[in-house]
Amino acid sequence: MFDGVFGVRFSVTTAGERLLPGRLSMRLQPSLSKLDALLSARDARGEAGRNALIAFVIRIVNAAIAFLSQVLLARWMGSFEYGIYVLVWVTMIILGNIACLGFHTSIIRFIPEYRSKEQYAELRGVNLAGRLFVLGSSTLFAAVGLIGVWFFSPLIETYYIVPFYLGLICLPMIAMSDLMQGVARANAWVIWALLPAYFIRPVLILLLMGGALLAGYAPDARTAIVAAIIATYATTLLQIASITTRVDRKLPQGKPSFRMREWTAVSLPIFLVESFFFLLTNADVLMVGRYMAPTDVAVYFATVKTLALVHFVYFAVKAGAAQRYASFMHGDNRRGLASFARDTVAWTFWPSLAMGVLVLLLGKPMLMMFGAGFTEGYPLLFLLVTCVVARSAVGPAESLLTMSGHQKICAAVYAATLVLNIGLNTLMIPLYGLWGAAAATGIAMLFEAAALSLTVWRKLGIAMLIFLPSTGIEAPE
Repeated sequence: MFDGVFGVRFSVTTAGERLLPGRLSMRLQPSLSKLDALLSARDARGEAGRNALIAFVIRIVNAAIAFLSQVLLARWMGSFEYGIYVLVWVTMIILGNIACLGFHTSIIRFIPEYRSKEQYAELRGVNLAGRLFVLGSSTLFAAVGLIGVWFFSPLIETYYIVPFYLGLICLPMIAMSDLMQGVARANAWVIWALLPAYFIRPVLILLLMGGALLAGYAPDARTAIVAAIIATYATTLLQIASITTRVDRKLPQGKPSFRMREWTAVSLPIFLVESFFFLLTNADVLMVGRYMAPTDVAVYFATVKTLALVHFVYFAVKAGAAQRYASFMHGDNRRGLASFARDTVAWTFWPSLAMGVLVLLLGKPMLMMFGAGFTEGYPLLFLLVTCVVARSAVGPAESLLTMSGHQKICAAVYAATLVLNIGLNTLMIPLYGLWGAAAATGIAMLFEAAALSLTVWRKLGIAMLIFLPSTGIEAPE
C-alpha cells in the first residue's frame, strides 16, 4: 500500500482483488504483492519506482492525446499544411531545448547535491541563476533565429518563411518550460515535471486550433502555430508560477551564492549531450524536410508519432531515474548505483518490447486515422520498432553518464552518432526516400546503444545491457 498522488492510500493487491475475477486475482497476487512492495518502499529504489510509474502513466496519456491531436491536425489541415507545421514545430522544440545551454539538465545534478550537503546559499543561487540564464539565452537564440530566417529567406521555400517567424516567438517559453521540468525532476516532483508539457500544452493547442477553425480562420500551418504560441505561453507561465513558488517556499531565507563558472563548466558539456541527443532524435524529420516535400514530412512524422508509444517507456524511466543517479553518486553509494542502474535497464527494455509488438499490430489502422496516403509509412514501422527496442536494451545510459560526471565522453558519443546519422540521411534519402531516412536512423540508434553501453562499462564498471549478467562495480580503468 502506498500514498497516492494526492495523499490517498492505495493498494494494488486490494484493487486487484476487487476488480479482477477470483481465479485471475489469485494467479496475479504474487506479482501484485511485489508491485505493492515496490510502490510502498521508502528507500531510493521505491521512490524512483513510483516516479517512473507516474511518469509512465503520464506518458501513456500524453501519447494518446498527442496521437489524437496529430490525427485531428492532419485531417483539419491536409498533409501539405500539416507537413509545414510539423517541420516548424519540431525545429522550435529542438531549438528551445538547445537554448537552455545544458542548465535544464545540470540543475538536476546540482539541486540534490546542494540539498544533501545543506548548502542552501548555493541552492538558492542555482535556482535563480537558472531562470535568468535560460530566459536570456533563449531570447538571444530567438533573435538570432529571426535574423537568420530574414537573411536566408531567398534559400527557404516561401511557404516556410512566415511559419518560422511565428514559431520563433514561442522559443523562450519552450526553453523555460524545459528548465522548469528539470527543477521539478530534481525535486522528484514528477507530476509537475511532465504534466505541463505532456498534457496541458497539447490539449490547449488542440482546443485553440479547433476554436480558431470554428471562428472561421484558415485551416493552415500559420493558424496552428499561433495556437501553439498561445498554448505554450499559457502553460509555461503557469508552470513557472507553480514550481518557483513551491521551490521558494521550501528554501530557508538567506542570500544566494552564485558559482557561475562551476555551473557553466558542467552545463556546457551537458548542453552538447542534450543538443546532440535532440538533433539525433529529430534529425530524420528535419532531413526529410530538407530533401522531400511537406507531404512526405507529414507521412514520416505520422509514422514517428505512432512509434512514440514505444519511445515513451524510455522517457518515463529516464524521468524517474536521473535524480536518483545523482543522489547515489553524491551519497558515494557505488554498489547501490550499480544495482539501481541494472533495474532501470529492465524497466526500460521489457515494456518497450511489449509496446513494440503492440505498435506493429495496431500501426496500420492507427496511420489510417491520419487520412489517405499515411499508411505508406506502415512498412517503416517494422524497421524502426526493431531499432528502438534494441536501443532500449541499454536503458537510460546517457543519464547515468551525465549524472556521474562523465558528460564530456557522453557528448562525444552523441556527436559521433549525430554525424553518422546526418551523413547516412544525406546519402540515403535522395536514393531511397523515406526508407533511406528510416534505415539511417535505425543504424544510428544501434551505434548509439553500443557506444553508450561500452562507455558506461569502461567508466563505471556497470554492465548496462539487458542480457548481460550483473558484474562488479569497480571500473576497469
